[in-house]
Amino acid sequence: MDFKMGYFRENVEKTEGYVPGFQPSSPSVIKLNTNENPYPPSPGVVAAIAAVQPEQLRRYPDPLGNKFRQAAAELHGVDQENIICVNGGDELLSMAIRAFCDSKRSLAYPVPTYTLYPVLAKLDDCPELEIPYDDEFNLPARLAKTGAALTIVCNPNAPSGTLTPVEELASLADELKGRGVLLIDEAYVDFAPRSCVGLVKNLGNVVILRTLSKGYSLAGLRFGYGIAHKDIIDGLLKVKDSYNADAIAIEAATAAIKDQAYFRANVEKIVAERTRLTSMLRGMGMAVLDSHANFVLAEVRGATARIVYDQLAAQGIYVRYFHGLGERLRISVGTREQNDRLVAALEQILQGCRS
Repeated sequence: MDFKMGYFRENVEKTEGYVPGFQPSSPSVIKLNTNENPYPPSPGVVAAIAAVQPEQLRRYPDPLGNKFRQAAAELHGVDQENIICVNGGDELLSMAIRAFCDSKRSLAYPVPTYTLYPVLAKLDDCPELEIPYDDEFNLPARLAKTGAALTIVCNPNAPSGTLTPVEELASLADELKGRGVLLIDEAYVDFAPRSCVGLVKNLGNVVILRTLSKGYSLAGLRFGYGIAHKDIIDGLLKVKDSYNADAIAIEAATAAIKDQAYFRANVEKIVAERTRLTSMLRGMGMAVLDSHANFVLAEVRGATARIVYDQLAAQGIYVRYFHGLGERLRISVGTREQNDRLVAALEQILQGCRS
């Protein structure tokens, strides 16, 4: 049958959907392409999932996830009413664009950054205003002058791993006050020296996005949360799905953020490996930005990034290659053994390209 499209809204038909990183099925590969935590989640998470009772699955979950909200509020020194639970940080992005933007109310963000932002904007028929970073990924001054209803800054930024100082983002939010909301996407802040959470106490137009996918090793769970002034949270609650966080996820996520000792130990291991991996990559002639995330952005010299990517994949080692970023590869920080195997393969590949 010749099936022709035409059922979808025009903007949906024209939109190219977000393309997630490749998910290989073999457990034997070295997967450094989607910024997952290489270590398992807290044992408390596994225990919490095992303790879930059949009755909890028969009933709908708490629509607000109050058990998690209270634990998160205590962790961040805010009130429970300042927390909203979401089905992964991406849901908060979608909710914010739906709540603040429309065909006449634009979205602004600096680029290059997380490539889901423009996809979500197009799906909601919202104009996107892309303001370029400079070569050092400094926050563009023009970002405060766009007139956008919503401005998103990924901090630490993906895919660069660079970190904008809290003071600069506070100044941006202050300039936007009364005109627009600033959403600070802190998906990778667990690996950075500072967070912008404190801004929500004094600035009513700031939303902080957090996820449990990275630092807490729960990418497969799909759980995140937002932190903001109560009035912002109340508005976002209007656009969320009725039961967007399931009963198992609420229990597991609560157990995860309560085990801060385990969390900090894992983060310290990743930060140490990030430093070592950066040094090794630079030692073989690659240009690597200082990263505050659980990945590094490395510029390949003396070879083509796509060729290096393909040859790594042929050896069962997966990193991320993006069109439009020049000869650069984004590499998630793995375990010591994984990083050593990556570096050995890279040395062999680059030597072959240069000979």
